[in-house]
Amino acid sequence: MPRWIAGLDGCRGAWAGVLLDLDAPERHRSALFATVEDVVDGPEAPAVVGIDVPIGLPDRVVDKGRPADRAARLFLGSGRSSVFPVPPRVAVYAADYEEAKALSRAYSDPPFAPSIQCWNILRSVRSVDTLLRARPGLRARVHEVHPEVAFFRLNGDRRLQAGKKGPRRQEGLAERRDLLIGAGLPEALVHSPPPRGVGRDDHLDAMAALVVARDITAGRAVPLPAAIEHDAYGLPIVIWAPADHS
Repeated sequence: MPRWIAGLDGCRGAWAGVLLDLDAPERHRSALFATVEDVVDGPEAPAVVGIDVPIGLPDRVVDKGRPADRAARLFLGSGRSSVFPVPPRVAVYAADYEEAKALSRAYSDPPFAPSIQCWNILRSVRSVDTLLRARPGLRARVHEVHPEVAFFRLNGDRRLQAGKKGPRRQEGLAERRDLLIGAGLPEALVHSPPPRGVGRDDHLDAMAALVVARDITAGRAVPLPAAIEHDAYGLPIVIWAPADHS
């Protein structure tokens, strides 16, 4: 019986997705999915999904982010990071950006306001939060990951040499492909062209999420932080990292 897993990365209001059968790794599929429901309720019905979206929203945020955000930044060490502080739940559900900033400042200590980049992805955060609260059974299947954390671990806990955008983009994408192959993903999958509407970087980030989903399935993924807290709805506040493959 097939054992499907999936990796999802946000992509222009939809989801870049990669699915893999653990029992027959030559069986895999990539697509642009409109919703997370299209994945979990799709024909493969993946048992575990790694998704690059914040899950678990505290009512009040302290010390510049959720426990998972702080743990991920500590894991990555000094330097710039794409792990941004997630605002408190009430700000995530604000009607507009100005209201979100005001509510975030009111329910955080020290007060902070989400960036416009953060605000622009909160629609996806709300959709996943709503799904997991409405369907608690999915909480055992859908898990928060972060591509930067995943690639950092796959690179021996070192920052990658080149970015996935900018003048060294091709070098950065090649470096990420090598790490995914080194982590055991099929070369045919890693070198596959992205589906229509999916950027090459998003395609590879979805594969990084897939690696974490595989390690969660095997019981060897690493939780950040180690002591997992939960929000008022029982959703875990944790970012999962791959196992140490060195």
